[in-house]
Amino acid sequence: MSTTSIKEVARRAGVSVGTVSNVLNRPDIVRPEKRQRVLAAIHELGFVRNESARQLRAGRSRTIGLVVLDVANPFFTDVARGAELAADEHNLVVVLCDSGGQKARESRYLDHFEAQRVLGVLITPVDTDGGRLDRLARLGVPVVLVDRQAGDRGGCSVAVDDVGGGRLAATHLLDQGHRRLAYVGGPRSTPQVADRRLGATRAVATVPGADLRVFETPSLTFAAGRAAGDAVATMSPADRPTAVFCANDLLALGVLQAFTRHGVRVPGDVALIGYDDIEFAAAAAVPLSSIRQPREHLGRSAAELLLAEAFDGVGHQHRQVVFEPELVVRASTAAPEESARGGDQVA
Repeated sequence: MSTTSIKEVARRAGVSVGTVSNVLNRPDIVRPEKRQRVLAAIHELGFVRNESARQLRAGRSRTIGLVVLDVANPFFTDVARGAELAADEHNLVVVLCDSGGQKARESRYLDHFEAQRVLGVLITPVDTDGGRLDRLARLGVPVVLVDRQAGDRGGCSVAVDDVGGGRLAATHLLDQGHRRLAYVGGPRSTPQVADRRLGATRAVATVPGADLRVFETPSLTFAAGRAAGDAVATMSPADRPTAVFCANDLLALGVLQAFTRHGVRVPGDVALIGYDDIEFAAAAAVPLSSIRQPREHLGRSAAELLLAEAFDGVGHQHRQVVFEPELVVRASTAAPEESARGGDQVA
């Protein structure tokens, strides 16, 4: 990075610092001859303007902060892509940060965004108390919750009806004739995990003789799913659930790998359904049924809400947008004749 200062450019061009500043910010007010001398000096010295400092002086950055729970999860990368598409239309940049599900790490990122005076923050929060986010809002920094409903705290949010999604997944398994169901997901403190479990519990409660066994995981990762899959696969066939609903597709893919290693057939021995419908779900060895979320649309909608708040100011009306999930049926939950046909079925 160049260490050349604006003063050195001014000396080389034989003009004032103010003239250099005008060339950089308002070139139309500088006489052509002086403007050419300044531009030549900039080129010769390799001067690069400090854009961050300029934006801080102006009081508003061209940057949007995005904090997600796990950047390794394709769901969040798709959400980020949607946010970037919306930001790019306004010549803005999205900075993506991975909290890793850690409150302290999340807080450090928010401190950084506050110091940099970002235009706004999109976040799937770890800290559900909201105190840190409320501080940003009081400072005039728009905050939009992503994949999380704002609820009583107010503000803008974009989410999917996860209770409805959990009910949709469990109802599909029940309609296939399954009565011994399992739910794999965790930690239970994560609102999405709790909501999807609640939806499944409510669906199972409507069917006499049906049961839902919970296998709580420490995270929503492939490795956590594989460990849960080992636990299910090693149960006796008489006690083992005949259908498993996972809180996300990464867990389901881990469960699928464990089942394959233990010789448990999907869907012959155990039906399996995930959540999110990431690209890898359809590409799995046994194509995975899933509850589809509009991932890119979530990100784009969240960014559009943030931009509206940033540019509308006091006239902005907060909105809580909730999308409906879709059931996508593939081979992992299909009856034998349906499995042989293959293909996606969206309910």
